[in-house]
Amino acid sequence: MLDQSQIFQNKSKIISRRMFILSMVKIAAFIALISRLFYLQISENLKYRSLSDKNRFREWKIVPQRGIIEDFFGNKIANNTQLFQLHMLPEDVPNIGELFFRLSKIIDFDKKSQNRLLRRLKKRKPWEPIIVFDNLNWEEFSKLNLFLHELDGIKPVVSVARKYSLDGSSSHLVGYVSDVSEKDLNNSEFLRKINLPGLKTGKNGLEKTFNRLMIGEPGVQRFEVNAYGKRIRELKFIKGKKGTGFRTTIDQEIQTYTSGLLKEISASVCVMDIYTGDIITLVSSPTFDANQFVHGISKENWDALINNDKKPLINKPLAGLYPPGSTIKPIVALSALENDVMSTKKLVDCKGSIELYGQTYRCWKEKGHGMMNMRSAIKQSCDVYFYELARRLGVDRLSVTAKSFGLGKKTLENFNEEKSGVVPNTKWKLKNIGTGWVLGETLISGIGQGYFQTTPIQLCVMTAQLANGGYQIKPRIIDNKYTIQNTINAWREEFTNIKNNNNVENPNLKKLYKNKENIKFILDALYGATNEPMGTSYRSRLTKPGYVYAGKTGTSQIRKITERERELKLKNKDLPYEMRDHALFIAFAPYKNPRYAISIIVEHGGAGSSGAAPIAKKVIKKVLDRHKLRKKYQLDLFQEI
Repeated sequence: MLDQSQIFQNKSKIISRRMFILSMVKIAAFIALISRLFYLQISENLKYRSLSDKNRFREWKIVPQRGIIEDFFGNKIANNTQLFQLHMLPEDVPNIGELFFRLSKIIDFDKKSQNRLLRRLKKRKPWEPIIVFDNLNWEEFSKLNLFLHELDGIKPVVSVARKYSLDGSSSHLVGYVSDVSEKDLNNSEFLRKINLPGLKTGKNGLEKTFNRLMIGEPGVQRFEVNAYGKRIRELKFIKGKKGTGFRTTIDQEIQTYTSGLLKEISASVCVMDIYTGDIITLVSSPTFDANQFVHGISKENWDALINNDKKPLINKPLAGLYPPGSTIKPIVALSALENDVMSTKKLVDCKGSIELYGQTYRCWKEKGHGMMNMRSAIKQSCDVYFYELARRLGVDRLSVTAKSFGLGKKTLENFNEEKSGVVPNTKWKLKNIGTGWVLGETLISGIGQGYFQTTPIQLCVMTAQLANGGYQIKPRIIDNKYTIQNTINAWREEFTNIKNNNNVENPNLKKLYKNKENIKFILDALYGATNEPMGTSYRSRLTKPGYVYAGKTGTSQIRKITERERELKLKNKDLPYEMRDHALFIAFAPYKNPRYAISIIVEHGGAGSSGAAPIAKKVIKKVLDRHKLRKKYQLDLFQEI
């Protein structure tokens, strides 16, 4: 049995042990507290300072002015206009429902619009303003300003919006901007970094091609707010940086004039400087109003566009694919000459058709042209002659020449909508169709049918390279250096070359011919096609000195004509619209000292001589009328030259 002293000692040890444990716990707690305070005060200082700043400060990002787009003469074809908006910062709104009620009493703000706004609220980032109204008129904007004292969290904003010409003549070329979509954000890191409410992005055309440069840099307004989120004072204003502007090679007056000629027919026109590659006009018809897309196109208007059989949203000069028809014949003839396949004087008897392996290949002239040499065959567009020429030449040699003159490949940089087309040959068919080439396919390739697919801009490039004497050029709408100043500098260099008459002889230019006499022969034959009786475009000639041009008509079949139709002798106009042939025409002007090339395609327009050449005649005259003005403008810009 333990005595009293042992019991006391044991109790003292227990108490001492407990006091030690308690002291250690207190020390540990104190250390933990000190560590936590150190973590909060030092390690997390920036985080909590930032949170504190967010409670004290607010930022409103301001959409920058988008860079403008001008035509050759400095006329604005894509500009900015003043825009009235109403923004909201939800964190500063005590009661969303009450705010919506008050807004609906001031301005038209129905339940559908309110619900749409609520859905957008769920996707926004904290403290990110949201646009309540994107495009207010001045009366609405003024009225809202009068009641701002009742609208907590609301801010009226004067912003900018894109504005395009109402005639729509350049809509396909310029493109349009619209709201940044989820798809846009997923595909562009740049947009993810810069995105803010009200920002628009280019969807197609030049607006998309140069979108990154044209957007600019947002401005910033920074405010100090009180505990209730009310603004006390503006602390800082950072002015945004305007986007880069671009001056194009386009003449907007010619653009508008050409679009007016086409009206609502489905067609395209391309005009190009044969030395510089500058595109003077690039029109797709029918067109559309690009302004509809800026603030969101209505379902009714969208359905009207996409359901239109004439496909107004397609940029036909770049994305329209057509058999070249007889417009390919100058290239077939040139290829034959360059490869010593047939002389220009060799005669072929056209009786209206030829037979080959039980298949009949017909000429467009039912009773035939009689004896044809190469010049008369080009002039009168004799199919039988070109069947024979293609047979001797072969499709592979023809494809080499066609590709060298710009067919079967894209012509412009960074235009996603541009198509490459098809220049068929034996390898192409084996790869894409899986069967061997047959002779009959060579014959129809010789008249631009079969697998051949070209775009209007390719035909224009082809014509320009023939007209400039057989030298390769690269078409351009904007100088490769992009900015307005660099574009002007590029024109200065080009103008110097042209003034000194040394452009074509420039050793840096690639020759596309073996014998220059062959090029001269083709150009002379095209002169005959337009300016001599029996030429296919003789009725559309211009006789005024300095306006005489040379060209080649074409008709591209979109289907095989049945024997029954031949018996009935149905004309193109008697057929349903979608079954009619396409009308084509290529030309260069003036014939002496040529400067411009043109291509025109009228979908389902019938024969090129009646459906395309008369329109081309008017466009050519307009272009030549303005040639002196274009030259004078260059002289005024470059007085030091």
